[in-house]
Amino acid sequence: MIHEPVIAAVIILALIAVGEIISIFTKARVSMFLVAIIGYLLLIWTGIIPKELIGDSKFIEIGAVLGTAPIIIHMGTLIPLKVIRSQWKAVAISLLGIIFGTGLILLLITMMYGYKTAVAGAGPLTGGVIAFLVTAEGLKEVGLASLVVIPALILSFQSLFGMPLSAILLRRYALKYRKAADARTYTASTLEVEVENVITTEDAKELNTAWIPKKYQTNLILLFQLFIGGAIAVVLEQFTGIPYSIWALVLGIGGRLIGFYPDRVMERANAFTVGMAGLVFLIIATMNDTTFEMFIGYLPEMFSIIAVGILGIIIGGFIGSKLFKWDPLKGLPVALTATIGFPGDYLICEEVSRSVGRNKEEEEMILNEILTPMLIGGFTTVTAGSVVIASILIKTL
Repeated sequence: MIHEPVIAAVIILALIAVGEIISIFTKARVSMFLVAIIGYLLLIWTGIIPKELIGDSKFIEIGAVLGTAPIIIHMGTLIPLKVIRSQWKAVAISLLGIIFGTGLILLLITMMYGYKTAVAGAGPLTGGVIAFLVTAEGLKEVGLASLVVIPALILSFQSLFGMPLSAILLRRYALKYRKAADARTYTASTLEVEVENVITTEDAKELNTAWIPKKYQTNLILLFQLFIGGAIAVVLEQFTGIPYSIWALVLGIGGRLIGFYPDRVMERANAFTVGMAGLVFLIIATMNDTTFEMFIGYLPEMFSIIAVGILGIIIGGFIGSKLFKWDPLKGLPVALTATIGFPGDYLICEEVSRSVGRNKEEEEMILNEILTPMLIGGFTTVTAGSVVIASILIKTL
């Protein structure tokens, strides 16, 4: 009975739901992946559930279809290019952070544990779920399936280090910003207003340039459009050798720019939640052959990669902050969004503004100052940059 697809799915979904509740309760300090992956491993190690159960759920197939090229295309439609251009300093600082982080991992971790281990950790540390998926697929293709434990551990543990560090730095910046505002040497930022205006303009433009009239943009038609892009990305990989993940990201960004895709296309198709659930199943399933000894054995590599990577991100973020004349207390958290992602970056901004602001007006002023660059930084690193880095590095194995 336990092997019935619906029953198998509800057992695994229960793990994910518990992880989500703990993530919400801890304000994303403890990631859902950490709870779900460790909970799953404990259950299969103790024999409470068989490792075949996750395959019986059939959700892995959903993740393999929806959680690959289509979801990357969706990510490419999230933020208009105009918004990214208006926050080019945040983009540049966050890119420098992940470039230096990746470089330091490849330099030091290669010396300590070998190049393959360095590659296994570099992509996921500078990003999130999609970077993990690209890395895990690549490792399996070249016969290094045992190394999948490393990116899975990094995906689970990195926010435990990135979030507190980012919160401390951002809080110090908020106090400094508040003090400057008190002295009337610093006016409230208009970044949020600018972004709202850009988004409004972009939305109006999209309505005029959309290839398909709005009344025909039904869930099924939008889903069909997603799969058109996904199929093209996969075909282009076969002809060019460039990973489908990069093509999918380009198609998503370009598709929104020319009006083929609306913004947040997968959400509009009501497929995002199911796709993400399938992707989480896919990630958990990669741990099926992980023994307790393997898990414990790879902890030193995981902690070393996180420490070295965060150090590199800090160095790159500091250099970028100085180069573009930003306060490092603001620039470093933007670079560190690589280890946090959404919604962690948003929750940090919300918590900092609430704790530092002495009234509602100050809370809003501080939130307006820090939120937009943090969100843009997260998009640059987790959504886009890490996918490119992971896709390139995995081809070098």
